[in-house]
Amino acid sequence: MTHIVLSHVVASISELKKNPMGTVAAGGGRSVAILNRNEPAFYCVPAKEYEAMMERLEDLELIALCKERENDPTIKVSIDDL
Repeated sequence: MTHIVLSHVVASISELKKNPMGTVAAGGGRSVAILNRNEPAFYCVPAKEYEAMMERLEDLELIALCKERENDPTIKVSIDDL
């Protein structure tokens, strides 16, 4: 059975147990796919990459919200009225 692995670097769970920080370092700052019996079990994602992914997701959510509201009627308000 084939599996899609969304990482350039893979490691086994055994390798991760033996040397967790070495396994993370092997990714060179990018995610490492952790395999269990040659199947992807999870991805080990460095903090900087995770933070970048979360920021990108937030941006995508805001874009979707803007597109949803772009045709809504506008209300003109004077700063003095506030």
